[in-house]
Amino acid sequence: MKENQEELDKEMTDAQPEPEIDVEAAEDSGISEAEAEEFETAKLKAELEEMEDKYLRARAEIANMANRGKNEREQLQKYRSQDLAKKLLPSIDNLERALATEVSDDQGAGLKKGVEMVLESLRNALEEEGIEKIPA
Repeated sequence: MKENQEELDKEMTDAQPEPEIDVEAAEDSGISEAEAEEFETAKLKAELEEMEDKYLRARAEIANMANRGKNEREQLQKYRSQDLAKKLLPSIDNLERALATEVSDDQGAGLKKGVEMVLESLRNALEEEGIEKIPA
C-alpha cells in the first residue's frame, strides 16, 4: 500500500506542468508583466488545487479498497466454518445414535469408547472454530 502511495506521489509531481509566462504575448495584448504573472500564478494555483484534489481522492480510494478487502477477509473468516459444520452435523448425529445403543461384550465396549473419543474430538474441533452446541 505504501508503494502505491509513493507511485501516486511521483505521478502527481510528474504531471504538474512547468509554469510558462509569455511576457511578449502579455505586452502585445496590453497586459503588464506583473498582471501576466499574477494571472499565471492564479492559474497555477487552480491547477495545484485540482491536482491536490485528485491526489486526495486517489488516496481515499486506495484506503477504501484496503478497508473493503479487510472486511471481505473478516467475513470469509467468520463464515468459513459454517459450511463445514453443516456437512459434519449429520455425521455427529450418527455417532451420537451409535453411542445410544447398548453393548453387551468387551469388544463392543471398546468400539463404543472409540466412537466416544471420535465424537469428542469432532466437538472440540468445532468449538475451537467458535461453533457451539445449541440445547434442543
